[in-house]
Amino acid sequence: MGFITVVTTVGSLADARQMAKTLVERGLAACAQISAIESFYMWDNALANEPEFRVLCKTKAALYETLEQSIRELHPYELPAIHACAIAHIHPPYAAWVENGCHAG
Repeated sequence: MGFITVVTTVGSLADARQMAKTLVERGLAACAQISAIESFYMWDNALANEPEFRVLCKTKAALYETLEQSIRELHPYELPAIHACAIAHIHPPYAAWVENGCHAG
């Protein structure tokens, strides 16, 4: 069984909390962590600099498609950043916990 982290960003703590809560309740992530960040990016041919909140989800690789679909459904942005990173090494008891926490699908 493969495990991944899936990351997205939103503009408010309320949006981050709602997304994290919903994804865990749906069984798409065993854990969703929120951290405050500052982002610089180009949008509409202009440099933007905004505070954002990163939502990092710990999940099974097999759930990526469904998790991405749920993030798109919940996301307030026109073009949300959604990307995943494979977990190369994971503590076996923690892997079992993630496995048990991801009950969707």
